Amino acid sequence: MSLLRSARFPAIVLLAAAAAALIVANSPLGPAAQALKETYLGIPGVFEMSVGHWIQDGLLAVFFFVVAVELQYELTSGELNSAKKALQPAIAAAGGVIIPVAIFLLIAGRSDAAQGWPIPTATDIAFALGVLAVFGKGLPSGIRIFLLALAILDDIVGIIFIAVLFTTDVNVGFLAVSALLVIAFGFLSRRLDTRGRVPVAIALIVIGLTTWVLVYLSGVHATIAGVALGIAMAQQPALRTRHALEPWVNGLVLPLFAFSAALVVIPAVSPTELSPAFWGILVALPVGKIIGISVFSWISMRLLNRGATPPLSFLDLMAAGALGGIGFTVSLLLSELAFADSPLVRDEATLGVLAGSAVSIILAAILVAQRARHYRRVSPETADEELPEPARTPGDIA
Repeated sequence: MSLLRSARFPAIVLLAAAAAALIVANSPLGPAAQALKETYLGIPGVFEMSVGHWIQDGLLAVFFFVVAVELQYELTSGELNSAKKALQPAIAAAGGVIIPVAIFLLIAGRSDAAQGWPIPTATDIAFALGVLAVFGKGLPSGIRIFLLALAILDDIVGIIFIAVLFTTDVNVGFLAVSALLVIAFGFLSRRLDTRGRVPVAIALIVIGLTTWVLVYLSGVHATIAGVALGIAMAQQPALRTRHALEPWVNGLVLPLFAFSAALVVIPAVSPTELSPAFWGILVALPVGKIIGISVFSWISMRLLNRGATPPLSFLDLMAAGALGGIGFTVSLLLSELAFADSPLVRDEATLGVLAGSAVSIILAAILVAQRARHYRRVSPETADEELPEPARTPGDIA
């Protein structure tokens, strides 16, 4: 289990799952895999979804629960628990949203693909920290903490986009009942340290599942249920739950989603015939994130430090920007949602996410390794530093 809690291994598993999906989709097994993905499971006439939607709406809600617990911790006790700490990474995150969107719209804005503009705004924290762990030995903790805060803020942006942009025909009644259940979930979670923890835990599971069903039926994307429950849960029980779920999320939930989302046939067309969505994402993820994060960060550090030497150099910020261009998980989900009614464009957008993230991984590996070598030469004692994981430490101890 410790391997699945490490920074490196989950990124490798995700990459392998996506690669395997592309191979399967473009092999004789492709039609059978697609048929399995579209097979409906559930209670006939009561509640049914395709296997793909069970993964996207169901299992991924568990991932968003874990993300929400981390957000809650960082906003209350971690690296974002004050306006002063959050301001610079917030400005960097804003640049990492604005510039990729501008680049995407510049390329695809005059086509039907324009609705995919949220796709290149996301950062995959598991992948980014994995690349940092592999190539960043020797980097000062300031760069790593900055990246963690930046990725967490990017998660917030992604959650907002999912909640606001991809909600249709809202059933206010179901949504209101689910909100009451979230409040009850938060209240009951504070009773987990009492003698009645077993019946309380069972009640929490039942309330959590009911909330997910009601949110799904309300028209709001079902993963938002995971976000709401993760934020509402009492912090210490939430951290312990996150610790227990993390290996399952890293080893099962995310690889299954990566495989399902990347199960696309590579179009046998010339590059000029590819959708503008593909080119917009391919360019916006690596280029937009590097420019947006590094430039906005540099400006904010200059202004907020009142002319003092910034703690991070511009090359450090470029490395963080390249890591931010690894969209993957949330970008793949946004592709599925943005082009749900256009399967061909959705598949090409998915390929754009995979290609853009691959370019970002290569650029990030080069830039991070270069900065790590620089810091090892300048300050050899940092060479043995390990990647700090503030949100995981309390859960591990608990």
